[in-house]
Amino acid sequence: MKFIDEAVIRVEAGKGGKGCVSFRREKFVPFGGPNGGDGGDGGSVYLVADGGLNTLVDFRHQRHFRAKNGQAGMGSDCTGKSGEDAHIPVPVGTVVYDADSGEQIGDLVRAGQVVKVAQGGFHGLGNARFKSSTNRSPRQFTPGTPGEARNLRLELKLLADVGLLGMPNAGKSTLIRAVSAARPKVADYPFTTLYPHLGVVSLEPHKNFVIADIPGVIEGAAEGAGLGLQFLKHVARTRLLLHVVDAVPLGDADPVQEVRLVGRELKKFSAELAKRERWLVLNKLDLLPEKERTAHARNIVKRLRWKRPVFAISAINGEGCRELMRAVMEYLEKQIQEKREKRKE
Repeated sequence: MKFIDEAVIRVEAGKGGKGCVSFRREKFVPFGGPNGGDGGDGGSVYLVADGGLNTLVDFRHQRHFRAKNGQAGMGSDCTGKSGEDAHIPVPVGTVVYDADSGEQIGDLVRAGQVVKVAQGGFHGLGNARFKSSTNRSPRQFTPGTPGEARNLRLELKLLADVGLLGMPNAGKSTLIRAVSAARPKVADYPFTTLYPHLGVVSLEPHKNFVIADIPGVIEGAAEGAGLGLQFLKHVARTRLLLHVVDAVPLGDADPVQEVRLVGRELKKFSAELAKRERWLVLNKLDLLPEKERTAHARNIVKRLRWKRPVFAISAINGEGCRELMRAVMEYLEKQIQEKREKRKE
């Protein structure tokens, strides 16, 4: 299934039912008085986070959603039935914006979370509401108010703990295949990964995390070049970034320059994202003779003046991958523990 990470839809809440004008008409009751009931409220529109969904592809086929109108009031002081609400399932990780104003309406980050996106109209009042000592036979009533209508832009951001980033063909897809059950396409040409893949890394019972294979970034990604924002939006939620680098590239490519290029694109897109914990993963070192690998890796780190953790791996044969995943698990557990301690304070 193709990954769809953005959609524009229109939602319309139901209008309120109008009030009723009615009078009692009973034998032996010559002055029955008004008994027109109120209308029902219009239905509202809600978005509901559904853990079973992982794309917005369904919104390509249906873009218009409408809640039910409220029923009109009736005689004998009968209130009209309220309109049925509309509940629209969306994937966990969906951010909701007003498409016209750009205002963020909600961020659905956990399964079952609900956000109201369109308020139903208020019910109209029947003539019984207007009875008074000076107005014994009121013929006034109010119509229901219209329901809220708006255009929404839905944007899906992956809820992964760890994001793999790097240039095209750095080996991200091969790495996620090596450490999880995810099976992204692997080939020897750029942009093999056209949409993100999620994989669950399980080291032992009750110790697992979600890792995302993000499409490769090129220069100008922050402005939309290549896969552009499709790459950058999805690393926004991750707690740790693994910067995968082809340590032994073909031709004149320089791994140091590629690392710096990705760093610049991160900074252009979001200063906060650029400060996020990012580890360097030197991949494909198996292409070098074993005695040259350590010196080659040290040279890259020295030129970069890299101060954060560095891991040397070979994703294609799994060398160093388990050690990397264990280090990631320890880091994530430490983050969780620190959050718990802060809450206690």
